[in-house]
Amino acid sequence: MSRPLVVFGGPSDEHDISILTGLQVARALGDVDVVYWSKSGDWHLVDAGMEAADFADGVPRKARPLTFEAAPGRGFVFKKKPLAPTAVVVACHGGPGEDGTLQGLLDLAGHRYTGPGQAASALGMDKLAFGAAMAAVGLPTLQRTLVGDGDAPFDGPYIVKPRFGGSSIGIEVADDWDTVKALTRSSPFMAQGAVAEPYLKGSRDLQIGVRTHPQLELSAIEEPVRPEGGIYTYDQKYLAWGGEVSGGRQLPAQLDGALEAEIRDLSRKVAAAAGLRGVARIDFLEQDGKVYVNEVNTIPGSMAAYLWIDPPLSRTQLFQDMVTEALATPARVFSTAGSDGTALRNAGAIASKLG
Repeated sequence: MSRPLVVFGGPSDEHDISILTGLQVARALGDVDVVYWSKSGDWHLVDAGMEAADFADGVPRKARPLTFEAAPGRGFVFKKKPLAPTAVVVACHGGPGEDGTLQGLLDLAGHRYTGPGQAASALGMDKLAFGAAMAAVGLPTLQRTLVGDGDAPFDGPYIVKPRFGGSSIGIEVADDWDTVKALTRSSPFMAQGAVAEPYLKGSRDLQIGVRTHPQLELSAIEEPVRPEGGIYTYDQKYLAWGGEVSGGRQLPAQLDGALEAEIRDLSRKVAAAAGLRGVARIDFLEQDGKVYVNEVNTIPGSMAAYLWIDPPLSRTQLFQDMVTEALATPARVFSTAGSDGTALRNAGAIASKLG
């Protein structure tokens, strides 16, 4: 009998956090198939009741190998037989599971899946493109530039980020442009490029969850607590509380009515401009009453389940609604309109005359 399939892991710096999210989703939904995507890129069918510790050394015992065939009606294949899920719940963080690569494969296989489509996923992962897109529709953003060999386009201090990536992995603060360039040359996280923006001393992070089914809804707003004089780090986001919530936070954040209303209004505009679908988290920066759209996390850790406190929303309901939305979203159809061979025949005729 067909049922949802949860996929997690993947060749990503956020691999371990993805395992935690995937197991949470699988347990909350109940009757699902579960696919583990290893760090080396292999696929494995695993038991939904496994513990996180079972993955500590890599592929767990009793995992059954799968293949993936990017062809209509194929997809995840076990012993030559496609699994044919009703929908795929994508619980992968970072890398090819979140940047549109996996989404493109699922499109080619004709699968419905949770979260944004291929193009929106790619946009959300690319900090340079996302910032430019938000600025293009008139939303307030910080100046953001691609780090290269040229001179600094604005004064420091700077915050330097991998162009592609999430969870604050690889982010650094630098006082001068020479240090920025040195960091981008030495950091393995910035091998695919880096962006820099002004570092706002005295600013704070504000985060909000958004879901698009059964209608567009916004969560409570969270203010993560930064270390003194620092930035909101990967350790704070995930390690302190088992991969789910930050090591310190205000939830809900203590905001005046006007500021909260502004963040909620901006969130709706970001969701529309970025093509969000499913459950996402939007990150803002605020300094002296001025709010900036910072980043979007299209597949947040634990699907940002802890943010849904007003009104309360259970994990099971949150994840079930994601599956319902995926089932209601038609699988992507690739048009072949105009591909009737006319262009090739005309080209052949022209070539014969020229010859």
